[in-house]
Amino acid sequence: MSGKSYREGITLTDLFKMFPDEATAENWFESIVWPEKRYCPHCGSIHTAPVKSRKPMPYRCRDCKHYFCVKTGTALAQSPLPYRTWALAIYLCLTSLKSVSSMKLHRDIGVRQATAWHMLHRIREAWAMEGGSDFSGPVEQDETYMGGKRRNMPKAKREKLTGRGTTGKTAIVGMKDRASNKVAAKVVEKTDAETLQGFVSDHANPSARVYTDDAPAYCSLPYWHEAVKHSVGEYVRGQVHTNGIESFWSMLKRAHKGTFHKISPKHLDRYVQEFAGRHNIRESGTLVQMRDTVARLVGRRLMYRDLVADNGLDNAAS
Repeated sequence: MSGKSYREGITLTDLFKMFPDEATAENWFESIVWPEKRYCPHCGSIHTAPVKSRKPMPYRCRDCKHYFCVKTGTALAQSPLPYRTWALAIYLCLTSLKSVSSMKLHRDIGVRQATAWHMLHRIREAWAMEGGSDFSGPVEQDETYMGGKRRNMPKAKREKLTGRGTTGKTAIVGMKDRASNKVAAKVVEKTDAETLQGFVSDHANPSARVYTDDAPAYCSLPYWHEAVKHSVGEYVRGQVHTNGIESFWSMLKRAHKGTFHKISPKHLDRYVQEFAGRHNIRESGTLVQMRDTVARLVGRRLMYRDLVADNGLDNAAS
């Protein structure tokens, strides 16, 4: 983990020593998912037992009679891939500052590109936003837009766009808590007062100080609020600025251009959650991050058919 000397990083050599065989990797996953005692992911019973025919379901619940493995009941459910492959994919995703593309992952671990793409989205389930936060503040809130430049669009698509440069792009709202250095962000349909102020109330403690730009949507914000006046070229006024959350946008956009190249509105929020989640655990050592990610996969599920299903958003990459 470059740039943070106090973190406890591990090298690829260390990783392969840590997982010399498949059984070791499987035991590592089990130690995280079942830290105290193995339980059935179907009914929660602890009355389970190993079975003679270990693969693919090495355990059986004595109460509900279901067979299961450590992947059952997690975002890795029904994956035939080896545990070592999953551990390596999680490691590569976490230790790549601007993440890793499915094209690179498929070459690095020897799976199909479509498989690597599904794997990465399954890993991103660990960082899916759950409810609100309680940032004590001061907090910075800002919005950004993701999408291709007009000059690079086909003429037929350009002619359909009217209005300012943000037309045709996808809006994202984000907040950074200066006290904890944590970030919350999500894709939004609108950047009106209801949406932006609602995001503040979802994530900031009522006593928190809120710093934003001078967008009209924040004018009636019922918080202790100050705005930096971007409209007249003001970007910092003492402690009043949004440089922290703008730094997060910078990292997200560098990943968009340098790693993924194109991201569709359909899946954009998954990438936003990945970068917010990885930012929030960046102070931890690599192994702690890996364990935390695996633990967060419990109780989640992302089948390929659900990933590619229509969610009402444009599937065209931009």
